[in-house]
Amino acid sequence: MLLVVDDDPLVSQALKLGLPDYWRMMVTHSPADLPERGFHVAMVDMHLSENLDRADGVEVIRRLAQKHPHLEIVAMSGNLDRDLMEQCLKAGASRFLAKPLNLEEVKLTLEKIEALFLLQDATARNAQTPWIGSGTSSARIHREIAQLTNEPGPILIEGESGTGKEVTAQLLHAQRKAAPFVVINVAGIPENLFESEFFGHVKGAFTGADQNKMGLAEAAHGGDLFLDEIEALTLPQQAKLLRFLETGEIRRVGAKEVMHVETRVIAATNRNLNQLVTEGKFREDLLWRLSGKKILLTPLRDRKEDIPALVLHFLALDKYRKKEISPEAMTTLQEHAWPGNVRELKRVCEQLVLTAPLPILRKEDVLQILRPPTQGVNPLSMDLNKGLANLVSEYEGQVLQNALGPKIDIDDVARLLKISRSSLYKKIKDHNIQWRSET
Repeated sequence: MLLVVDDDPLVSQALKLGLPDYWRMMVTHSPADLPERGFHVAMVDMHLSENLDRADGVEVIRRLAQKHPHLEIVAMSGNLDRDLMEQCLKAGASRFLAKPLNLEEVKLTLEKIEALFLLQDATARNAQTPWIGSGTSSARIHREIAQLTNEPGPILIEGESGTGKEVTAQLLHAQRKAAPFVVINVAGIPENLFESEFFGHVKGAFTGADQNKMGLAEAAHGGDLFLDEIEALTLPQQAKLLRFLETGEIRRVGAKEVMHVETRVIAATNRNLNQLVTEGKFREDLLWRLSGKKILLTPLRDRKEDIPALVLHFLALDKYRKKEISPEAMTTLQEHAWPGNVRELKRVCEQLVLTAPLPILRKEDVLQILRPPTQGVNPLSMDLNKGLANLVSEYEGQVLQNALGPKIDIDDVARLLKISRSSLYKKIKDHNIQWRSET
């Protein structure tokens, strides 16, 4: 349902005639007559009175956004003053359309909003490919995926390992009805087989080619080709991919004829491609071609508000061992740094279901997995984002503190750690350890 707030009846009439039949409309000409409920999208004109110096539509947007937090609001006006447009966005609008309205632009805008609703509904229903979580970062990712619905051209997904790049690619593809989705882990294809796997080959093209083979790019015709770990491509392979992106043409190995395929490439990486360009390991022209449409995934440590939903989802995957989780255990999971991101959280949840002795997961059960009682350092308890130097320094401080605790003689501690007495005193000072030997 679309709510139109505009004092010009010609606008609502044009919309009614131009929009698809499944979009029903509610129309009001005055801010005083806003309906209480029953609409999903609102289009609000900025000037709802004869006084064109007063943009009363901004206040209407603010009221609607406060009362309906999940409402999608589109501002519209013939006044394209930048300050006015910024006010609309700050008040709660997601987009600003210029008047006179272009009906094709309106339909495209509503199509993106519809895609967002479908994506959110699929996530709420725990569909086959859900994105779990509704925090600020997850809401941004939902919106960016919806904005790319039916958009041609390559898309680049960036994010640390385990942040959900393949899930994001599947959600991008899910917006396209009945189209193929082909997944390639680039790092898993031997260099000498890349061209054959990607473009296909004809019978007799090389030893062992005993029949024609369709390449993965051709298999994805009409749909999406997901290239995971795109940074693993060698420079010659990158050149071939760039040409394919620019022309859409493929030639099977050993063939003379060229074929044209319509395939959208979705690439993913956990590396800094700009840094690889600087190092001469990635083509700059390919990076520019891939990154015209880009989604950056947030690491789990920066979207901890999503952890409870993720934990409950992963625990529910085991149909035979039902486990609940205590508030203390959930807090402990939220406080963890999660260097392995969502993939690590899933593994920990699987371990908890298997090892926890009670039907309810306790804090001690979580700590048993995150910080097991071993002599070595548990990498799961580290915050790797601190950097190697800081982690080494912290560990050295812990070793010194443990060694000094039970000892009363500085010479004994030095011998235990196999360092000189002067080095030990310096390290105690460097780490600001409060310790005094007994005499």
